[in-house]
Amino acid sequence: MKRFLTGFVTGAAALAMMAPVVAQNADEAAQAEAPKTVDEVMAMAGEADWLAPDPDSTIYMLVPHGLIVIVLSDDLAPGHVEQVRTLVREGYYDGLNFYRVIDGFVAQGGDVSEEKDKGSAAESLPAEFEEPIPDGLAFTPLGNFDGYAPEAGFINGMPAGIDRERGSVWLAHCTGAFAFGRNNERDSASTEFYIALQPQRYLDRNLTVFGRVIWGMDVVQAIKRGRPNNGGVIENEEDWTPIISARLASDVPEAELLDLQMMDTNSDVFLELIEARRNRMGAFFYVQHDYLDLCQLQLPVRLKPVEEEEGESE
Repeated sequence: MKRFLTGFVTGAAALAMMAPVVAQNADEAAQAEAPKTVDEVMAMAGEADWLAPDPDSTIYMLVPHGLIVIVLSDDLAPGHVEQVRTLVREGYYDGLNFYRVIDGFVAQGGDVSEEKDKGSAAESLPAEFEEPIPDGLAFTPLGNFDGYAPEAGFINGMPAGIDRERGSVWLAHCTGAFAFGRNNERDSASTEFYIALQPQRYLDRNLTVFGRVIWGMDVVQAIKRGRPNNGGVIENEEDWTPIISARLASDVPEAELLDLQMMDTNSDVFLELIEARRNRMGAFFYVQHDYLDLCQLQLPVRLKPVEEEEGESE
């Protein structure tokens, strides 16, 4: 009996010693599973979670009050991407203007007279409103209902919709979407571009989106507006916003380049960001809606931290 009691006491003591360890492990597990705030997710992002845009697919557009940086799609709308590359390389947009700007809608630029020589660019383009899903396409789903697509998500930094039953995919009209305008005819896009000032999802699959502004959206938003009763066209040419130059980043002198990085939308950290945006946590929020609109999730973009640049040069 004495031996039994001794053993019992010894075992109880061991359990008592283990209890704090078990509790600590449980606390750590609970903390790991607890929903994260957006700030906590952003703090998790390491160097591998950021990507530099392709210089051959990045446009530096300079206007008098600032710089607009546009990244072109490497996955969809290849005809439109090649057209704008050609136009930019040949200096087509230099000296043209933003001449049609509707508050809360779009900022449209190009040649309002339609008289400027297009050089070696095509006169018009076949529509690429939506396309067959490419083999191996990296699509990161948003994971909840979307009113404009069976499934919404991101394709290498671009908001997109996908219809797996029909086998089609397209880029979405979120804020900063870069697209070509057209006439009523389906295949009439040519040179005139616009940038969405706010989400215009009803235009999805009606025009071809093939890029997005990743830097300088504040510059776009500051472009002078036209009057709605004139279709947004600014009547006084002196009030147009001139395009000083538009160049591919690969043609920009190194001293003028911004060391921009976009969050990799195929990364685990971006998946965490989706969840953090879907249900906002933190002391300020009392209600979580378990929903995230595609255009509400802005792609994180940053200037590469100086310490990372110094580390690479050592």
